[in-house]
Amino acid sequence: MRAGEQAPDEASPSPASSHRRRKVLLVDDHPVVREGLAGLIGRDPELCVCAEAGSITEAMKAVEEERPDAAVIDISLGTENGLDLVSRLRTEGHELRILVLSMHDEMLFGLRSLRSGANGYVMKHEATDYLITAIHQILGGRVFVSPPVSDRLLSSVSNQRAQPSSDIDRLTDRELEVFRLIGTGLGTSKIAHQLHISHKTVDTHRMRIKEKLGLQTASELIIHAASWLREGRTRTG
Repeated sequence: MRAGEQAPDEASPSPASSHRRRKVLLVDDHPVVREGLAGLIGRDPELCVCAEAGSITEAMKAVEEERPDAAVIDISLGTENGLDLVSRLRTEGHELRILVLSMHDEMLFGLRSLRSGANGYVMKHEATDYLITAIHQILGGRVFVSPPVSDRLLSSVSNQRAQPSSDIDRLTDRELEVFRLIGTGLGTSKIAHQLHISHKTVDTHRMRIKEKLGLQTASELIIHAASWLREGRTRTG
């Protein structure tokens, strides 16, 4: 080494080695879906999947242990509701960014998700097109909804007199959750246990749902709920 020259600092990391990939938690009750999402995320050099979970309990444990920067959460976690997980994360003060996935139309669940504390919403069949963009956008402190419906969502927020686009939109968040569970085949007792409410409260919700949807019998309610749930799953292909 010539006089006056400085030895290279071998301890100094290169820019590439010092770059930390942002950690993403995947929450979906279907392993195959998680595998597909992980494949998409793994292709991005700035992101990595730090953990996967199939239930609210598993997700909360992963958040505590891994401290992810973001979570991608499916609304339907078996008999659990992903929005309950979103609300719990916010109530407990976790500051990670949250992207909600759903097989249902954004006009139905998009605003509900954002009200629960999510930072973005993507329909499952659009995940290939928008997932990575959505994750980067929410990590950057912005809100994401897919372009095809963003104008509709903004319009519904600004227009206080806007009418619901369907009878389903008239249901409250709790009524919609009861309706979804009815569609999965659960009866009153199991719904009450799942939601930690009384049988009487479930019956009241069922009555109000029938009134809002123009249904007369319990059988009609079950068929309608199952059909709605099946239609949403079919759209995701």
